[in-house]
Amino acid sequence: MAVTGVAVRGLFPRRRPPAASAGWWAWTLPLALMLASDYKLRSRAVDQAVGGSADLTVLVEVAIYGMAALYLVHRFGLRAPTRRITGLLFAAWAFCGYVAFSALWSPFKSLGMVRGAQLMITMLVAHTVATRATPGDLRRLAHAFVGIVIASVGIGVVHPFPRTHLTENRFNWLYVHPVIAGVYLGIAVLLTVGFLIRWTTPEDRLWHPAIYAGALVVLTGALVATGTRGAALGCAAGLLVLLATARGPKGRIDLVVLGMAVTVLAVLAFSDTILAFVARGETAEKLASLNSRTDLWSLAMTAYSEEPIFGRGLGASRGLFLDDMGLGGGHNAFVNALVDNGTVGTAAFAALLLTLGFVLLVVTRYRTLRADAGMLLGVLGFFLADSMTTEGLAAPANVSNVWLLLLVAWAETLRRQGDGLVAPAGAGHGAVPVPGGASLTASVAASVTEPVAAAEAQPDGPAGGPGREAGRTALDSGALRALTSGPWSTVPGSALPPSPDVEGSSEEP
Repeated sequence: MAVTGVAVRGLFPRRRPPAASAGWWAWTLPLALMLASDYKLRSRAVDQAVGGSADLTVLVEVAIYGMAALYLVHRFGLRAPTRRITGLLFAAWAFCGYVAFSALWSPFKSLGMVRGAQLMITMLVAHTVATRATPGDLRRLAHAFVGIVIASVGIGVVHPFPRTHLTENRFNWLYVHPVIAGVYLGIAVLLTVGFLIRWTTPEDRLWHPAIYAGALVVLTGALVATGTRGAALGCAAGLLVLLATARGPKGRIDLVVLGMAVTVLAVLAFSDTILAFVARGETAEKLASLNSRTDLWSLAMTAYSEEPIFGRGLGASRGLFLDDMGLGGGHNAFVNALVDNGTVGTAAFAALLLTLGFVLLVVTRYRTLRADAGMLLGVLGFFLADSMTTEGLAAPANVSNVWLLLLVAWAETLRRQGDGLVAPAGAGHGAVPVPGGASLTASVAASVTEPVAAAEAQPDGPAGGPGREAGRTALDSGALRALTSGPWSTVPGSALPPSPDVEGSSEEP
C-alpha cells in the first residue's frame, strides 16, 4: 500500500498549521505532578514518611500540587459540568473519591490526608485534560516525558548519587529508587515504540525516526541496568499488547513472525544473560519467596482479614509491616488495595481498570485512532504486569498512579474524537438510531457508501494503489461529513452529537 502523510524533514519536523491544542497546561501540569512526587534530592527512611514529618522536599511537593489545583480553579472555575459524565470518568472519580475518603480511618492520618488530597488534585487535572485537551496535547506530553527520562538517564550516568546496600549495583538517578526508575523507563520505551511504528501516520511524530531509534536504545539499556525484573517483564508484556493492537490485523501477523524470531534468538544466544538478570545474584530461597514478597503478602492477607469490607485506610500498608518485615507498602497493587481500601476500594479499582481496557479496545476499531489506543493498551498492559511486584498503581502520588489517570484522560480525548466517526466496515453495526424511530436517510447513507464503492472498483497497484485503502479513507471522511452536516444538528439528544470544539467547549472540570 502506498504510504501517505507528511514527509519528515529534519530531526525535529515542524508542521503548518500547528495541531489544535487546549494550552500548555494540558501537558505541563501532569508532568509537574510526576516529577514532584518521585524526583528527590534526598533520601529518608520509610518510618519518617509514615510518621508525618515534613521536610523542605515534602513541602515543595505539596506546594506544586496545590499550585496545579489553584491554576485550574482560577482558569476554569469549579462549576458543575454541563455535560453528562462518561462511565470511564465516573469509574475514575469513584475510585479516587473512595481512596481519599478512606484516609479518615487510617492509622496514619497525617500521611493519609496529604496523599488523599494529592490524589483528588491528580484526578482534577486528569478530568480537565479529558474534557478539554486534544490527542495532540497528549502526544506532546508523551514526547516531553520521553525527553525527561532520557535527560534523567544522562544525569544518572554523569553524576551517580550515593547508593544504599540494596541498590549499589543497580542503575538509577538522583535519589529515585531503581524500581521507580524502572517504571519511568518502561513507560518511555513503550511510548517511543508506539510513535516509531507509525509508518502510515508520520504526522503524529514530533521527531525524526532516527531520534526515536536512538532513544529506544538508550532507554532499553538503562532499563536493563536498573535490574528491575518487574518493570522488564511489564515492558515485554506491554510491547506484545502494543504491537498486537496498534496496527490492526497486519500488526498481529508481524508480531507472530517477529516474536518467534526474537524468542529463538534470545534462547540460543542470550539465555545465560537472561538467567543472570532474573537471578540478580540472589539465593534460591530469596528467589522462591520473590525477594521476601510472599512473606509480606501473607502478613497483608492477615491484615485484610481483620478489616475486609472498608480496609484499614489510606496509607495503612506503609506502616503496618515495618516492625515485622522492615518494608513499607504491599509491593503488589491489588494486595495494597485490599489492605488499605478493603473489598469496596478494590472493587472500584478493578472496575476502573476493566472499564479503561474496554474503552481502549473499542477505540482500536477506528483505524484513524488505532495507533494511540494500541499504545495506551500497551502502557496499561505494562502496569498490570508490573503491579504484581509494586504497589504504585493503587497508591497516590507516584508516576504509576498519575499515568493511570492520564490513560483515562487520553482515552476520553480519543472517544470525543471518535464521536464523529462510524465503526469500520465489518464491525457489525447497522443503522444509527435517532430518537423518534428514524435512521440515516438514503442521501446521508449514500455519502458514506458511494465513495467506498468507487474506490473498491480500482485495483490495488503493485506498491499499494488507491483501491481499498482509499475506500477506508473515504469511509471515514464521508461518515464524518454525514454525521456532522446531516440531521444530527437539529435532532435533540442525538446518539452521536458533534464533538465539542476544544477552545469553545463549555465543559467544566
